Amino acid sequence: MAKVLIINGPNLNMLGQRPKDHYGSLTLSEINALIIKENANHFELDFFQSNSEGEIVTKIQNSLDVAGIIINPAAYTHTSIAIRDALELYRGPIVEVHLSDVDKRDDFRKINFIRDLCTASFSGKKQDSYLDAIKYLKKLK
Repeated sequence: MAKVLIINGPNLNMLGQRPKDHYGSLTLSEINALIIKENANHFELDFFQSNSEGEIVTKIQNSLDVAGIIINPAAYTHTSIAIRDALELYRGPIVEVHLSDVDKRDDFRKINFIRDLCTASFSGKKQDSYLDAIKYLKKLK
């Protein structure tokens, strides 16, 4: 079974406690459960969350053979050339997700270091952004 890596960046471990208008009310564990249900055993799923840029870079570097990457780099979207450089090594589909619509928020959030590397991007739909991402990868296979 092909593996999909789902990466969540900083502060996403605090979902459920963060502002609900941007991020929804679900915890990351609850979102992961929804992803598992939507996946319906289509892919082997590898969930990874870190508040550390270096850990995210290492996870990407150690996962270059997966069938797809779904990534919510969170604040690192706007700051991390290191994550971008790691994603450039990957040759499969990369799907960017965000719970909020980052393009309609603060001006600094309009800077996006990874979007041009991604084959698709889903944002502004809270947990449904992740579900759209897994549906997208299922259609590719």
